[in-house]
Amino acid sequence: MPATIAPTATEPRSAGSTRGWPLERILFLMAGTMTGLSAVLSALVSPWFLLLTGFVAFNQLLFVSVGNCPASLILRHVFGVKAACDR
Repeated sequence: MPATIAPTATEPRSAGSTRGWPLERILFLMAGTMTGLSAVLSALVSPWFLLLTGFVAFNQLLFVSVGNCPASLILRHVFGVKAACDR
């Protein structure tokens, strides 16, 4: 009876599996990070950093209404990140 060998990290994955995070998850991470950073900087440095929060909100609304924002275009075309529905 032949012994079964467990797949290693160097072997290719099955065709149905995907690697990495989908575009939407990366965009949420970026938006949350920038919003948190903006809140901290506005409390510690200057209230003008709240403009960064407005910029992030504008880009989120742009992504929701149009389906693209500057960050999503860069992530798709430069880094090859796919949306969850494209996987």
